[in-house]
Amino acid sequence: MNESHKSEFIELRKWLKARKFQDSNLAPACFPGTGRGLMSQTSLQEGQMIISLPESCLLTTDTVIRSYLGAYITKWKPPPSPLLALCTFLVSEKHAGDRSLWKPYLEILPKAYTCPVCLEPEVVNLLPKSLKAKAEEQRARVQEFFASSRDFFSSLQPLFVEAVDSIFSYSALLWAWCTVNTRAVYLRPRQRECLSAEPDTCALAPYLDLLNHSPRVQVKAAFNEETHSYEIRTTSRWRKHEEVFICYGPHDNQRLFLEYGFVSVHNPHACVYVSREILVKYLPSRDKQMDKKISILKDHGYIENLTFGWDGPSWRLLTALKLLCLEAEKFTCWKKVLLGEVISDMNEKTSLDIAQKICYYFMEETNAMLQKVSHMKDEKEALINQLTLVESLWTEELKVLRASAKTLHSLQTAFT
Repeated sequence: MNESHKSEFIELRKWLKARKFQDSNLAPACFPGTGRGLMSQTSLQEGQMIISLPESCLLTTDTVIRSYLGAYITKWKPPPSPLLALCTFLVSEKHAGDRSLWKPYLEILPKAYTCPVCLEPEVVNLLPKSLKAKAEEQRARVQEFFASSRDFFSSLQPLFVEAVDSIFSYSALLWAWCTVNTRAVYLRPRQRECLSAEPDTCALAPYLDLLNHSPRVQVKAAFNEETHSYEIRTTSRWRKHEEVFICYGPHDNQRLFLEYGFVSVHNPHACVYVSREILVKYLPSRDKQMDKKISILKDHGYIENLTFGWDGPSWRLLTALKLLCLEAEKFTCWKKVLLGEVISDMNEKTSLDIAQKICYYFMEETNAMLQKVSHMKDEKEALINQLTLVESLWTEELKVLRASAKTLHSLQTAFT
């Protein structure tokens, strides 16, 4: 459904036009499944420029330093981070309301986000263990970001009638942090003396940031130093009135959920992570060489990023299992295992059997979690949107596990 007629988009287009941006290729629309995005108004060819956003439309640290905040940032020691500068500007401009020069852009930004850092703790507890741990780290990082920034916010009191504590609250900063984290485009690193040494690579790109993610498309996106515009060219073709996508990167669903707050259905990069604890759960506890095997895997980087995917267990996972399944008399062959050599049919079969047991364990756990989420949806109506998102993550993981189980069954038949 075309949304160009909506007042917020009419105002945004006027605002963009005043900043020398005009676009006849794309129009805001609402799509089933992805929600608000941009659709093609004409057929788009491979290699065609789909959007070219002038530098005057980008919100960068330059924007912030040129503003009323510049003098406060320049004199603050230690220098604020680029992220803090952007977040402070967003919160301040949102508070300004109708007085903000950026109001047309702020009006189309999400009012709330669905990244794990924004979810209720009881919902975070329903996430896969590896994602839950990262979500808790993310929350702690944002809380620390807020706590360490409060003195700087206090220094801005002369700019406001209201108390800065009421303006720069945790919820306000969290909204700004999510806005930058989920919507910023990448610019070539810059360095300013008045900002800390952290990479200054983020820019908010009004209108362009309405483009949704698809793992199946490829685009070329970068800031063009000659035209002073952020440009996106498509390597795909789009028919008229189709949703136009960009790709945020080859991310699995846990990464997409953590960083952007959504799950991609049938994501080719989707996978299920196997922790060290689960890896050894189905191995013989009497193996005297187990600690040494784990140490070897750790030293060679084979204890992390072990996964099940659409094609079955990853090469890294199978390699780790083959080394862990080495019999005592074959232990000296561990280097050959890491090089991908076959040690014996018995070693191959044992590692596949254990991979299957781990896969089935995950399938049982996933089904149990889906039941738990379903019950909570009945009981906690206020959390229905958050729970539905978690449910979609587990549903996609179950699809991956079923595909892996099927592949493992085929591989095992070679040894029967």
